[in-house]
Amino acid sequence: MPMISHAPDSGVWLLTTPRTSYVLRVDGTGAPCHVAWGPRLTLREAADLAVPAPAAASSFEGRPPVGEELPVDGGPRYGPPSLQVRYADGTRGFEWEPVGHRVLAPAPGRAELVLEFRDRLHPLHVALHYTVRDDTDVIERRAVLRNAGERPLTLLRADSAAWSLPPLPGWRLSHVTGQWSAENQLAREPLPRGETVLTSRRGITSHHAGPWLMLDGGEASEEHGRVWSAALAWSGSWRITVQRTPDGRAGFTGGAGHEGTCVPLAPGEEFRTPVFAGLFTEGGFGAASRAWHTYVRRHVLAHADEVAPVLYNSWEATGFDVDEAGQKALAERAAALGVELYVVDDGWFGARRSDRAGLGDWTPAPDRFPAGLGPLADTVHGLGMRFGLWVEPEMVNPDSDLYRAHPDWVLHLPGRTRTELRHQLVLDFARDEVAEWAYGWLTRLVGEYGVDFLKWDMNRPFSEAGRPGARGEAEEGPDGGDRVWTAYVERLYGVLDRLRADHPGLRVETCSGGGGRVDLGILARTDQAWVSDNTDAVDRLVIQHGFGQLHPARVLSAWVTDVPNQLTARTVPLRFRFHAAMAGLLGIGGDLAHWSQAELAEGAELVAAYKKVRHLVQQGDLYRLSGPHGEGATVVQYAAADGAETLVLAWRRGPRHGVPQLPVRLRGLTAGARYRDAGTGEVHHAAVLTEYGFRPGLAPGDWASCAVHLVRVA
Repeated sequence: MPMISHAPDSGVWLLTTPRTSYVLRVDGTGAPCHVAWGPRLTLREAADLAVPAPAAASSFEGRPPVGEELPVDGGPRYGPPSLQVRYADGTRGFEWEPVGHRVLAPAPGRAELVLEFRDRLHPLHVALHYTVRDDTDVIERRAVLRNAGERPLTLLRADSAAWSLPPLPGWRLSHVTGQWSAENQLAREPLPRGETVLTSRRGITSHHAGPWLMLDGGEASEEHGRVWSAALAWSGSWRITVQRTPDGRAGFTGGAGHEGTCVPLAPGEEFRTPVFAGLFTEGGFGAASRAWHTYVRRHVLAHADEVAPVLYNSWEATGFDVDEAGQKALAERAAALGVELYVVDDGWFGARRSDRAGLGDWTPAPDRFPAGLGPLADTVHGLGMRFGLWVEPEMVNPDSDLYRAHPDWVLHLPGRTRTELRHQLVLDFARDEVAEWAYGWLTRLVGEYGVDFLKWDMNRPFSEAGRPGARGEAEEGPDGGDRVWTAYVERLYGVLDRLRADHPGLRVETCSGGGGRVDLGILARTDQAWVSDNTDAVDRLVIQHGFGQLHPARVLSAWVTDVPNQLTARTVPLRFRFHAAMAGLLGIGGDLAHWSQAELAEGAELVAAYKKVRHLVQQGDLYRLSGPHGEGATVVQYAAADGAETLVLAWRRGPRHGVPQLPVRLRGLTAGARYRDAGTGEVHHAAVLTEYGFRPGLAPGDWASCAVHLVRVA
């Protein structure tokens, strides 16, 4: 069956993925309308579903609020609009007029449908893009809006797509909430009638919400049930509006920007929305997560097939007290532990002795690195490790040479206070000269010192997001400041894309005070994500549980740090901390100068153990066998796609007398095979492991943890 097919007599378009179908049509008014999204259909079956919507029972109802592919502001529409336009004459609205379609094959195994429209009155053109692939059920949607006239217009709202769901007795919404150091707190709750808004107004993805959601009829579990989900590939402010209607239907629309901002379009200018990707799955939340993980590894990340190295980061060991001798000593200890990537965190540049000064002056501090970073980089490379640096290119301290030279380069409004957060201001990356400056020093730094890795941080959100011109007034008329919200992200993407093109071996970690900027847009330009500044192993299990609903372990950076933990003051054993970090990309952030010989030996043993199984964590299929919120053990499993081996990680705070310690049923194994425990040599039958359960062998007492590697035998 072709990935894109068309029935001209009914106007139906059928998009086909390996296990699902998406059906739409252009109705008699010219509007693109949703028909179905779910299990696979033939074109004839899809056409049977394309019946006109029943007439409204009352003049007060208007068009159904759920059902258009991109609901517009205009006519009898009263639901949340995906597209709102204000023209130069002050009028608003949009009426669909089809002007054509295209079916493209941009790459093998990939097809794209483009439906082209214009407004019936004004020269605004809208193209709806749908991309499907033969190896994933994820459907990518976006829109391109072009001002084909001679007068400017303003996009008051320009979402990427609207997704419509079938009528069900009830709906449940899954998403994440949180705050700094408590990101990715999974919420799974009934969807109320009316409208529910998920958003970030901060200029970044945010710690407080994530630009993705999952919806089910309330009956889905980890292993069973239908789930509809979607994720927005955008790294700035965003908004997703979810709607549940009185007739039992649900739908959602989403895109870049938040309420109150707009996108001005000059004559001939176009706006390309970010991708809003959607997925239908059967098999519960676990199947949805695994499908997203595979999609991200195959079609978002540039280097997902690489084995990520074990990392050491200097921050918790040294803070701002960074110098050549101290870093060389730490690097030697890290190398002895088995570390493969050494990262110097904040404090290596300019007058950076605290968070009050130096940001923006990106040259090595001469009193701390008198010969530059070359000697340290050479030492790190000589120890067999890659060399990495912390950078924060989008920020500036007022106490810096850069700010004294270019106070106009920051986001600000004429006459308004410039709000400092963490003693810093946000550089306006929407300005070409600022983006060029950042690209220039970054590419020189990477090239001069052979930098292999950048930890790219951003430690505050936007405020005073204006764009004053040379004379102090707003640039480009009253809407000029609104360009900042989208242009900033586009220029940021441009700097990252150019930098990676210049230095193909460079790898980048996205960070924003922890997990404040993690989304499919930034992950397409980076390699991994710092998920939270909270390194407490117990808290991390909860954070990682929420993060893994959408994002694969291949991007999840996790460190082993010292105890008592700097944030929570909790003390847990070194082995427990390692096992928590081994559920992602293992890193170490403790002060190795203060580790005992026993701790160093145990750490080296656990680093070596991780290296034997990291291919399973980073490339395998994740099964959440028990979550982190109950009284029993938290257990996750990573299975090879071919069933050849699997890793089970388990953690338990402490047993409570009378609470049953239940076995877990493993998944992803080869039927009829046997599996040997690589640690004990014990052999298990797959049928027993999957149907009757497996006990990971947690030791008695508090803070027990284990890692069990099972390998298939003939």
